[in-house]
Amino acid sequence: MTRSADSRDLSRLTVQPGDPAEMTGPRVVLGDDDVLLREGMASLLSSSGFDVVGQAGDGTQLLQLVRETVPELVVVDIRMPPTHTVEGLEAARVVRQELPEAAILVLSCHVEVDHAMELLASGRGIGYLLKTRVTDVAEFVETLQRIAKGGSIMDPALVQELVSVRRQNDPLAPLSAREREVLALMAEGRSNAGIARRLWVTEGTVEKHVRSVLAKLSLPETHNDHRRVLAVVTFLEAAS
Repeated sequence: MTRSADSRDLSRLTVQPGDPAEMTGPRVVLGDDDVLLREGMASLLSSSGFDVVGQAGDGTQLLQLVRETVPELVVVDIRMPPTHTVEGLEAARVVRQELPEAAILVLSCHVEVDHAMELLASGRGIGYLLKTRVTDVAEFVETLQRIAKGGSIMDPALVQELVSVRRQNDPLAPLSAREREVLALMAEGRSNAGIARRLWVTEGTVEKHVRSVLAKLSLPETHNDHRRVLAVVTFLEAAS
């Protein structure tokens, strides 16, 4: 398995001199067998105010560190030794069972819909990102902060693949093109204000679209962003 491209993508992420670093952020354990990538991420997070309390190169070591340090956030590669298939995902499942309050971000080289949907449906504080899309320091740090606070984050590529699924009885058929756009952005974990900025419309317009989407999909309205994301994720999982 070639990992050099991924190393280049994330190892380029460096904090510029003068960037704020409030060392009051969540405790983090990192799991990735690519040493350069892992060290680069640890340096980035430490410089951005996170408390990196451990690093692991395989799933077994990751679980040991999690049990010893009880972190608030775990960042793990989905493919780790010895088989480089789903060891990271399996470790993430165990973390969720043993430490349900810990937030988890899974990094992957590819869009793996089934694995991602299973993870995202497991509760709050969950994220799934493609490594090759992580190229902006501020955005990556913000994503980690949102997950640590209980948010759910889906990579846009995963959302696009889910929304583009077409079947004979397409449950998304009642939605207009604009409502599908809103649904995709909802599934990314964006707030109504964030969707409005992305689509260049008013927040009131987005609220109307959201109400319409939830009504057409028979999903209850809620003011809880996370529950709204989980409702959308559950629906998309059933439709895929």
